[in-house]
Amino acid sequence: MSIPVVERKRYMVGKYEIIAQPLPHSAHMLRYTVFVNGRRIGAMASVPTESDCRFMERPPVVPPLVPYQVSYRPGRPKKGTPPRAPSDAQPPVREETPPGVWLPQSTEER
Repeated sequence: MSIPVVERKRYMVGKYEIIAQPLPHSAHMLRYTVFVNGRRIGAMASVPTESDCRFMERPPVVPPLVPYQVSYRPGRPKKGTPPRAPSDAQPPVREETPPGVWLPQSTEER
């Protein structure tokens, strides 16, 4: 006795023609092949909606992938370079308060 297999079906969703046929070695799973004007635009394992068909016909533009760059580490010096000297461009640290600014003094000893 063999397992009953689902028959092939053909139907329309909007302007898209869909042919549902059983997947190989499967009794109940179907592959839904989508056609537009007799041209195959894709296939799915689940029932496609009209928006799925539109997505298969005109997929959105995807930006090109940027490869992960392990060797590029911004801000790090290359091997063998001498250590950087402290730059004189930094302003000196002032311990006193500038004139016109009042800061409350703590009365507690820590």
